[in-house]
Amino acid sequence: MRNTLYIVPVHHPRLENLELLKQALSEVFSLHVEFLNLELDIEAVFNIRRHQYHSTEILAYLLDRMPDDTERILAVTDLDLYIPILTFVFGEAQLRGRAAVVSCHRLKNEFYGIPADNDILMDRLIKEAVHELGHTYGLIHCTNYACVMHASTYVEEIDIKDYHFCPACQALLAGTEPRQP
Repeated sequence: MRNTLYIVPVHHPRLENLELLKQALSEVFSLHVEFLNLELDIEAVFNIRRHQYHSTEILAYLLDRMPDDTERILAVTDLDLYIPILTFVFGEAQLRGRAAVVSCHRLKNEFYGIPADNDILMDRLIKEAVHELGHTYGLIHCTNYACVMHASTYVEEIDIKDYHFCPACQALLAGTEPRQP
């Protein structure tokens, strides 16, 4: 039976933030949430020309190594992520799949030259994790600016949305079934 959402720390995300993320994801998705340690060779997903890490390759790694009881698996990293068609991504997920990844790298105030604020980082991390996991349940980007499924190109867009689903996305989420292998 698949009933666990695994959080996989990749390359030193803050541990105190992961505990708070675990609580938030358990509340939002009503799932048992556990940490899972997997040894990802980050050099294997590093692009030397971009000086970034390929998020799609991280997803493939997660899918190859997830336990049998995995409902969903989420990697959390401080690495700067990309996909080939974009300059960067805050995260990536398989649409109607089981794996997602989110990065703290561009969620931190320090990236933009302003003082660090862990409360803001935590708020952004939860929203992006819920957003990416929403994609794994088949949700696409929402036009409601306050909905967690609204697309975010900039951190300012993350800051104005909530970490919950709007009523329309919540209804869609309630009607989804986990993807079968």
